[in-house]
Amino acid sequence: MQLLQELSLKNGPLCVGLDTDPSYIPENILRQYESPAQAVLAYNKAIIDRVVADKSACCFKVQIAYYEAMGLEGMKVYSETLKYIRQTGLIAISDIKRGDIGATSDAYARAHFTGDFETDIITVNPYMGFDTLKPFTAYSTPDKGGKGAFVLLCTSNPGMTDIEHQELAEGGLLLERVGAELQRIGEEWRYSCADYNDQTCGIFGAVVGATQEEDARWLRDKYADIFFLIPGYGAQGGAARIAATLLDKAGGTVNSSRGILCAWKKDEKIAGARDAGSLKLDDIADAAACASLFSKNDLLGAKASL
Repeated sequence: MQLLQELSLKNGPLCVGLDTDPSYIPENILRQYESPAQAVLAYNKAIIDRVVADKSACCFKVQIAYYEAMGLEGMKVYSETLKYIRQTGLIAISDIKRGDIGATSDAYARAHFTGDFETDIITVNPYMGFDTLKPFTAYSTPDKGGKGAFVLLCTSNPGMTDIEHQELAEGGLLLERVGAELQRIGEEWRYSCADYNDQTCGIFGAVVGATQEEDARWLRDKYADIFFLIPGYGAQGGAARIAATLLDKAGGTVNSSRGILCAWKKDEKIAGARDAGSLKLDDIADAAACASLFSKNDLLGAKASL
């Protein structure tokens, strides 16, 4: 998590979401591969290469559901995509939203912090209880890979009010109970590990959506020391000014998926090839790179104007 915080300051706060569905890929490119899954892998690699070359993002977030939907071959592509990202030196976030108890949670930690699906950071759902978080802390030390997790706090979907914004009997919102636990774990971890005393964020970050403007300043001030993963920007309607507020203090990384993956659909520079059905992967990567750079500058501009 510390490395991601540093990369967000160096490369800008953008996180490119590789929620790659085969339907996002032009038909003429799909036909060049033996399967939709293989086309997705080539598509991902082309975008990763350009984003890394342009230094327009600090990380990539891979949503596992899109790969599970393609079956066994899709999961192989998921694994290959994670390996490709990690070879670049940027951070791979696996959006898996796991949250279970006991031995099951231990198995999820092993599955995603070691082996074929090894990643740097995962997303975790804490709403079965805080014992669901404990197995993931075991992988936070350097000898275990220095892994981290983003815990769902205040998500970007409208239904978040059904649970996360519910009032507790003792006062406050349910999400505040989660936030307090993340603060406690962060402080306990920092004080128990002398080597980490100089770090500016803990092993757990928080998922905080960029769609609720009325909550943004409150959440950023309340959890000033927690690094945020910020979904909702772009295609989900979240404005740069909301994301910029959430980037204050400990900072964060702002995810954009479809706005970059599908940028070729709106890029006028390749309109001729698009209309003729002759797009190439280079065209896709060029459009994604332009969208990535635009998003990075949009976020940095909004942050500078705060």
